[in-house]
Amino acid sequence: MKTRYFPCLLPICMLLFACGPTASRPSADAVTFDTAERLDDFDFGASGNGGPDKWSIIDNDAGRGLARTGPEPNDNCLAFAFYRPFSGRDVYVSTRFLAVSGKTDQAAGLFVRFRSPDDYYAVRADALENSVTLYRIAAGRREMIGGMDVNVSGQARHTLGVAASEDRLTVFFDGKELFVATDRRFPGPPGKVGLWTQADSMTLFESLEVSALH
Repeated sequence: MKTRYFPCLLPICMLLFACGPTASRPSADAVTFDTAERLDDFDFGASGNGGPDKWSIIDNDAGRGLARTGPEPNDNCLAFAFYRPFSGRDVYVSTRFLAVSGKTDQAAGLFVRFRSPDDYYAVRADALENSVTLYRIAAGRREMIGGMDVNVSGQARHTLGVAASEDRLTVFFDGKELFVATDRRFPGPPGKVGLWTQADSMTLFESLEVSALH
């Protein structure tokens, strides 16, 4: 099995949109990270300072799942796991995760409509801040467009989800709707979806669910 890693996000964006499927799927994809073969469904990349990113399926006292395992933590680094089989605009994405550790961040995130490192939407649950936040990244600028304080317990399993439909983005946490953001200025074209984390977060992602909404 050959796992794909990329030192920066520009090459990965070119690869994803040149080779990956571009049509939405009518049914849900449910991914559980139970075997190393699941890595074949993903490409990996990072932005910010640091070397090539590495993700692995690991077993520890917390359980089994997908985690970023290298390089050394960097406060300016965002790490991405792109789900290869799917690209779309109106989509629901969710994950079950465990925030294991981190001094700067203990974050688990999802992204949708990813076209480039400068153009996507991202939602983050942070166990240090006890918050869930939705961001729009446009022209390289990150702007918060929604958020809520919520108990994101470290060492406890949670679910995080986001539904992107037209100009509405609905965020879910532990099976409940948290808030809805409307972005009429930048509804966004189709793009990739996946998982992300940042800085020194050690986050165990146990599953990923992806489904087209239309």
